[in-house]
Amino acid sequence: MTAIASTLNVMHHAFRAGLADFRAMWTWKSWLSGWMVRVVAQVAFFALLGERIGDEQKTFYLLVGNAILIAAITGVFSLNMTSAERWAGTLPLLVASPSSPIIVFSARGSYLAFDGALSALAALFIAGGIFGLELPWPAVLAVVPLTGIVALASYCFGTFLAGIVFRFRSINSLVVLTTHVSLMAACGVNVPLSYYPDILEWFSRLLPVTNGLLAIRGVFDGTETAVILRDAGLEATVGAGWMTLALLSFNQLASRGRRDGSLDYGA
Repeated sequence: MTAIASTLNVMHHAFRAGLADFRAMWTWKSWLSGWMVRVVAQVAFFALLGERIGDEQKTFYLLVGNAILIAAITGVFSLNMTSAERWAGTLPLLVASPSSPIIVFSARGSYLAFDGALSALAALFIAGGIFGLELPWPAVLAVVPLTGIVALASYCFGTFLAGIVFRFRSINSLVVLTTHVSLMAACGVNVPLSYYPDILEWFSRLLPVTNGLLAIRGVFDGTETAVILRDAGLEATVGAGWMTLALLSFNQLASRGRRDGSLDYGA
């Protein structure tokens, strides 16, 4: 078996294992009546804030931003994978296996990107229907792949963070909370980027969500196609950059963990 075929085989089995985890957590009934109700309620809460202000434009701004944020937050959940493996006692076995840990982790949690995109789109269109968001047809169809790009970029970012948590278990909760708050505060979800200092706006462009959300807002605002494609390309580039950093750092962090014994269950 060639190296490529072997890698694809590992990714296939890792993805199936992740999918089995997802099915163990959710049935379609619990996903719809539990997760989706929570997601729509969250988006509706921020839209209601806009309505209380009495500005329809702000209502739709908050609605779209917080709906797309769902894709990002779900994708970033991938950073919890290493902690789950550690507490299950399987992390040392994964690190000791011939395959690179990053291959296993990146494939195993990839279902999160699909789940995030689906959740975000459902929240966007359900809450949008409730609050009267206009859907420009057929341009609105572009929102589907754009949301997928946001979810994938966020998943790549989460995979990079998983490597950090992989090495420093004690900061897992801090990383989760900081990441969620940072994406909500810095990526133009609730406040336009023009309100930020130039350096913060520049920094936000390096995070997932920012560029993809601009592209999605552009679809609703009737922005030129070239501008939308530029922002979508930037979002994809950001995702690829974070995954590249994950590939470069993951194995080194795993090697250090093997040397100092920090990969054990109780470490």
